[in-house]
Parts: sequence; structure tokens; C-alpha cells
Amino acid sequence: MTCPLCGQRKAKRACPARRQDICPVCCGTKRLVEIACPAGCVFLDAAQKHPASAVRRQQEQDISALMHAVGPLSEAQLQLFFLLQTLVVRHAPPGLPRLRDEDVAEAAGAVAATLETAARGLVYEHQAASVVADGLRRELQALLERVGRGGGSRFEREAAIVLRGIERGARHKAPGVPESPTAYLDLVSRVLQERPAGTVTTPAGSGLIIP
Repeated sequence: MTCPLCGQRKAKRACPARRQDICPVCCGTKRLVEIACPAGCVFLDAAQKHPASAVRRQQEQDISALMHAVGPLSEAQLQLFFLLQTLVVRHAPPGLPRLRDEDVAEAAGAVAATLETAARGLVYEHQAASVVADGLRRELQALLERVGRGGGSRFEREAAIVLRGIERGARHKAPGVPESPTAYLDLVSRVLQERPAGTVTTPAGSGLIIP
């Protein structure tokens, strides 16, 4: 029997959340990200107590793929990147379809274009094509207005760089981000879950507020 999640590997593990068998790789990489694992799952319990080397390798590959996708970022830019990505993965407006990578790319690109236009002395608010993407665009823009208050043109330039990195990753323009509608979002979700608590700090004078 083929795994119903990836459609490629053999299903060998009984998943209590899905109530069907899935493959070990999907169990390890989609656990608590796409699969709402119950507390009594033996595989979840074992992984939390003794993380397998395959899972650790997957974590390292995820972080490497994500950083390669967005490009080199400074410490302050990296903090802003994770702040924006946290908003993105939590964005789930009621009554609208689930976010896809294409929506993320459109939203990030539109906000970046608005900031780049402002840097040239012009005021013009670029919008995303789809309703879903434009809703995310408005949330990203509102967040940047809050955290960048007082930062001026320098903050706008930094934010545009970060947003272009997000757009690049969401358009799958880097190795390690496979071609699927939510591959980048899944990658980001796993990395955000894997980052140890407290690793994001606000450098003095940065103006960033990390929730």
C-alpha cells in the first residue's frame, strides 16, 4: 500500500491521527506540522524522547534549504524574516482557501515593490492579484508599519530585501524546495517548529519587536 500523503513510499506506520497507514518519512517530517498527532501516539512519544538520525538530518536539510532559498541575511534581517514567516504560517482567514506558495510569493512581492517604490520617492501601494494573497499582503504591510515605526528608509530597504527573499523561496527558485503548491510553506512550518525557543533576540536599536 502506498502512503496517502506522499503517494510514493510504502505505508508502514499506523497513524492514529489519520486513521490509516503512512510511510515513516511522512510520519517523521509532517508530524505536528501537517498531522495533528494525538498525545498518545507511540511514534510521537519515541521521537520526542529519542529523535532519530533521519529526522535530525531532515531538520538540517530544511534549515539549509530555507536559508539557501532566501539568500544571505544579516542578523537583523534574519529576525525580521522569522517574524514575517511566523505571521505567514499563522495566516488562515475564515472562509478563504488555505494559503499556497504562490499566494505568499505574490503578497511578499507586492509589499516589497511598495517599499522599493517609496525608496524612489514615490507613494504607490502595489496589490496582489488574488483575494487570498492580498489579504496576506495587508497583514504583512500592517506588521511592518508597526515594527518599523521610526526606522525610516533604512528599515524599508532592509524589509524589502527580506521580502524579496521570501518571494524567491515561495517561487521555488532554489534547490531543496520541491515543486508542490505548499512545499515552501511546509518547509517554513517545519523550520519554525524546529528552532529552539529563545534563539531570536532583538538587537539593540533594531526597532524590532519579536512576539
